[in-house]
Amino acid sequence: MAAAFDYQQAFSRNIGWLTADEQARLRGKRVAIGGMGGVGSVHAVTLARLGVGAFHIADFDTFDLPNFNRQVGATMSSLGQPKVEVVARMIRDINPEADIEVFAHGVNEANLERFLAGVDYYLDSYDFFAFDVRQKTFARCAELAIPASTAAPLGIGTALLNFLPGHTTFEQYFQWGDLGEDDKAIRFLVGLAPAGLHRPYLVVPAAVNLAERRGPSTIMACQLCAGLAAAEAMKILLGRGKVRAAPHGMQFDAYRGKLVHTWRPGGSSNPLQRLAIAIGKRMYLKALGKA
Repeated sequence: MAAAFDYQQAFSRNIGWLTADEQARLRGKRVAIGGMGGVGSVHAVTLARLGVGAFHIADFDTFDLPNFNRQVGATMSSLGQPKVEVVARMIRDINPEADIEVFAHGVNEANLERFLAGVDYYLDSYDFFAFDVRQKTFARCAELAIPASTAAPLGIGTALLNFLPGHTTFEQYFQWGDLGEDDKAIRFLVGLAPAGLHRPYLVVPAAVNLAERRGPSTIMACQLCAGLAAAEAMKILLGRGKVRAAPHGMQFDAYRGKLVHTWRPGGSSNPLQRLAIAIGKRMYLKALGKA
């Protein structure tokens, strides 16, 4: 006979790095995660094991074979199944008491308010090219004073930015405005990881196909994203520990064994950033065959 679930016992090994009171507080926190793919699925599982008690999770896609290299919910038994339903089951297998609201059609203008209702923290996991919904979600987080983070899987590493109430917003940093998708993509690429630690060891450049909106990925990067983002989430949700807000950022690359803290005041208006954007634009448009 299976043992009955007990929250305190299930997460007792967190105690030491957390106090019992802090663990109880995490049980009452609600986190929204947009996207249940490579980073989103492992974000959800990691935060569930940290003991976060409530989730809003969103995705409209189903699992397919090309997801197997990096998405923790992608298995032979889950092929063709909705990602958000599979991940919800994984969370409930970890914590049967978890309060989970599933957004099976993804996040859109019609359900954005509900997606962010009562949320203590938002963790961005949308597809890289989901510019419109990402812009609207971060804008609404800023209006509602919801702390938000994005952790990008880059090579065999991750880059992270925190957008906290009272600090630089996503829009102030990236300055997307009404720009076209090509310009948003370039600013996002450059702004996520100004240090560019991942660039030197791309051994098959042809694997990056911007026209088809696909590129190489690794499970190591997704797991590093989740570890770093969950550490930030813990500090933000519990109000302890130093949290760097944008325009500060960080990139850790496990392949090169390097950690860099970046600071780009003014975001896309920063002189260094403007130069990187100009160079990036030429390379990006060339890769798309538009240059």
